[in-house]
Amino acid sequence: MKKLHVCTIENAQIILNHKIIFESELSSFSDFAKEAYKNLELNYPKFHKMDNLSKLAFLASEMILKNDNHSKTALVFANKSSSLDTDFKYQESINSQENYFPSPAVFVYTLPNICVGEISIKHKMQTENAFFVLDEFDEEFLNSYVAQILQSGKAEKVLCGWVELYQESYKAFVYLLTL
Repeated sequence: MKKLHVCTIENAQIILNHKIIFESELSSFSDFAKEAYKNLELNYPKFHKMDNLSKLAFLASEMILKNDNHSKTALVFANKSSSLDTDFKYQESINSQENYFPSPAVFVYTLPNICVGEISIKHKMQTENAFFVLDEFDEEFLNSYVAQILQSGKAEKVLCGWVELYQESYKAFVYLLTL
């Protein structure tokens, strides 16, 4: 398989194909994501409604996918914390005596695979997608899964990688593979 593009997001930097394309001095992920979205002139209003895991996956994916046609591109992502960051926020809204309001808009993000759904909707992808929860990034496992998708002809390319976010710790390592 050929790795066409690679994007890494961590430590307030976005690196595309080994070149820093955006960096910030903001320490919180939310502020960093908003600043990156604005500076990179991304135009997708749903971004502001997404949880932080989806924002991380979206930013990394947009650096690679941009505005090209990816209707035959599959998505295979993994992480360690699943949607735990959003799960805690949702549970806090249930536990709060003063501000009890478990929002349905937050509830939809209590599954980690919603981030691949957001990307699929944005790019009108009509192929496979999967989200795995693993103890650590396992490139061999992910690439083996991707090889099956590509060899079956279900997709021409696969955007694959690790999108981990819990509280203020985050890292995205996403790459585009083809045969």
